[in-house]
Amino acid sequence: MDDFWSGVGVDLHLEPDAADGRRAGLERALRDAVRDGRLAPGTRLPATRRLAAELGISRGTVKAAYDQLVAEGYLTARQGSGTRVASLPSVGSEEPQERVRARAPRFDLRPGSPDVGAFPAAAWLRALRRAIATAPSLAYDYGDPRGRIELRTALSGYLGRARGVLAPPDRIVVISGYVQGLALLTRVLDGAAVAMEDPGLPFHREVVRRNGGTVRPVAVDAQGVRPVELGDAAAVVVTPAHQYPTGVTLHPERRRALTDWARARDGLIVEDDYDGEFRYDRQPVGALQGMAPGQVVYLGTASKTLGPALRLGWMVLPPHLVDAVADAKLHSDHHTETIGQLALADLIDSHAYDRHVRACRLRYRRRRDQLLDRLGPHRSVRGIAAGLHALIEVPEEAEALARAEAEGLALGALGDHWHTPGPGRPQGLVVGYGTPRERAYPEALEVLAKVLDAPS
Repeated sequence: MDDFWSGVGVDLHLEPDAADGRRAGLERALRDAVRDGRLAPGTRLPATRRLAAELGISRGTVKAAYDQLVAEGYLTARQGSGTRVASLPSVGSEEPQERVRARAPRFDLRPGSPDVGAFPAAAWLRALRRAIATAPSLAYDYGDPRGRIELRTALSGYLGRARGVLAPPDRIVVISGYVQGLALLTRVLDGAAVAMEDPGLPFHREVVRRNGGTVRPVAVDAQGVRPVELGDAAAVVVTPAHQYPTGVTLHPERRRALTDWARARDGLIVEDDYDGEFRYDRQPVGALQGMAPGQVVYLGTASKTLGPALRLGWMVLPPHLVDAVADAKLHSDHHTETIGQLALADLIDSHAYDRHVRACRLRYRRRRDQLLDRLGPHRSVRGIAAGLHALIEVPEEAEALARAEAEGLALGALGDHWHTPGPGRPQGLVVGYGTPRERAYPEALEVLAKVLDAPS
């Protein structure tokens, strides 16, 4: 009969009648427990005399098993401290960890991330406390897949005054970030052709493909996306306030042409307003949704304003899509977590969110100004004064990236954003200034200038 021993707080599966004997069985049980983590590093094992008495075997058998595992490196034995479990690296982990350390940049100027060190922790904590103190008990139960009415109501007011979005609460669905919103919408469109900006973020194209959509490129020039190239696409995904990665804003004539296309073909415009609050040379351009609320799905998140870890976003939908998207949300994850929704609603209603956005706008404007000042007037920087990134034109993208890597500097590459990369495409570096932290930012700019000024 199998025997189970728990002398150190775990069950060791022993086979006393195994053909290779009790010592081999004890060795195998201990070895397996160390490997799978049931015996943690540093755990002290029982003395050989005690274990032998518990198992009904000779002390010599236990000592021989201990000695063998010490020799194999699973255990350690020191005078005065007994026999303990050794610290073992995870299988195959040593080399990958070294590669990760080698890849870790000294300075990270890749685009896409805000300054998470500026997260308003004190204001968020106050909002959380108020939310928890006033939340009804049913707030902790399963909720509406569209999201809490408190947050949808708060967003309705905020988006109207800050972004010019027509957003009745009953047309808002709270989501766990932009990626989920894009995925839900793609499923609702059920395999339709979705036009996406070229250049644009490759990850978003993959989200559409993995949720059953067909991706078509639509060119972007100095005036933004080109509506004349949309053809018979069912939907188009655009970043009109601040195109990613070129940094241009959609020209007023293009805005009208885009909404005319949607009305004429019953097409859908998906507006990714990922950093619309951050404009530095003038008031932010109002959202495209305000021009055609029946044809535009507006997508926004707290990822750039507060932090991507919160996983809070929102969709403002045309009336005919609300129920379908809410149903897709229900069958995806039921609903976005509730307490964070209530805290964000409080943050918006108390105007702490507006104050934080204004502070961030000043911080990022200062960082962008520092970037332009350090690069000087002879370096071509594309895009409007907005957002968290800038596009720097370079003649040889690959060489500049190689120099940056040698200096421990991480940058984004324009070449990675084309639907079909190849010769003849414009080249450039996509530089994010949301990171690194304030103290490291000036040195990061010095390294960037060194990389750009080096002879090719």
